[in-house]
Amino acid sequence: MPPVTIDDIHAAAERIEALTFRTPLRLSEWLSGSDSSVFLKLETVQPTCSYKIRGAFNAVQRLSDEGAADLRLVTASAGNHGRALAYAANMFDLPLVVFIAAGAPRAKIDAIARCGAELRPCADYDAAEREAKAFASAGGGLYVSPYSHPDVIAGAGTIGLELAAQETALDAVVVPIGGGGLISGIGIALKALSPGTRVIGVEVEASCPFTKSLAAGRLVTIDVGPSLADGLTGNLDPDTITLDIVREVVDEIVVVNEDDLRRALTGVVTHEHLVIEGAAAAGPAALLGGRVQARGNVAVILSGANIDQAVLAGLLR
Repeated sequence: MPPVTIDDIHAAAERIEALTFRTPLRLSEWLSGSDSSVFLKLETVQPTCSYKIRGAFNAVQRLSDEGAADLRLVTASAGNHGRALAYAANMFDLPLVVFIAAGAPRAKIDAIARCGAELRPCADYDAAEREAKAFASAGGGLYVSPYSHPDVIAGAGTIGLELAAQETALDAVVVPIGGGGLISGIGIALKALSPGTRVIGVEVEASCPFTKSLAAGRLVTIDVGPSLADGLTGNLDPDTITLDIVREVVDEIVVVNEDDLRRALTGVVTHEHLVIEGAAAAGPAALLGGRVQARGNVAVILSGANIDQAVLAGLLR
């Protein structure tokens, strides 16, 4: 039996209904063409300004329902998951330790600190994940992976439920891929509710562990480079459950480069009047760069808006 089912996603939707928004699916005239209607799923308007709040609230609410009042949570994060889990943990009065990549955007780090979580900076995301898991295993608390956790995946999958209801004739959905939790959840939901919808993932050249692992037929370690899409970079946890899920529910994965990302991010700000971060630019980048040919009704997930002001200003200049 798969680690996450459509029933788990429906349960997550009920659990987080009062805590998150049903986000808009907005037509983009800029990205649409003569034979395509491209819609933007605006996860940027969620509390904490990213989709990550869905999985964080689902995990924390479920722990609270099970009576975990005195539990300390532990996680690793490139920023958005840490911010979302800190927000949820603070609401439920649970202590949290976040092992975070030292190079994470200041906007994300400061937001985590404001929620009262303990921050432990690490050299990069891979180090953060290793140290967080070791700390939790040594009795430091319960580790909640930003992507390889059934409740986190089910929470992300609630986006798929909304897409199926908002656009009943959806030909494809384009989803950024970091650790694979977002596309796993959306893929499970859509394969159950809208099996004709193609699920297309987007990785960045600087970090494409799914592309390389699926080609090799096994999980492989990659050399991770810097990227505007900092939230999508890093190796996969050797114990991840997302590789097998992605293999089952994702139809295609494409790779975009940094020029694609910069052009897409500035284009979204200019044409759509929306602030997004680098990871959220992956879907528009795939369309603008011709990696994905949009035909029919296509949804693109704008996953988050947590970008440092200086970075955004530099791009817009």
